[in-house]
Amino acid sequence: MRGFLFYIDIGREVSIHPATKEHGTNCYMSTIKLLEQRIFTLPENTIHWIKLWDYAESKG
Repeated sequence: MRGFLFYIDIGREVSIHPATKEHGTNCYMSTIKLLEQRIFTLPENTIHWIKLWDYAESKG
């Protein structure tokens, strides 16, 4: 298995989608807090893919 280290420095907490674990990635599933690191261990023959949704209210 292989993996990557994710470091959150964007000024907000990040929750992990449940499908992350369902698809075989091994990680601690709690919310990642500001300035916290998290290791994600991936199944063989996969690549990492990160998507962050912005749920902030529009300032228009």
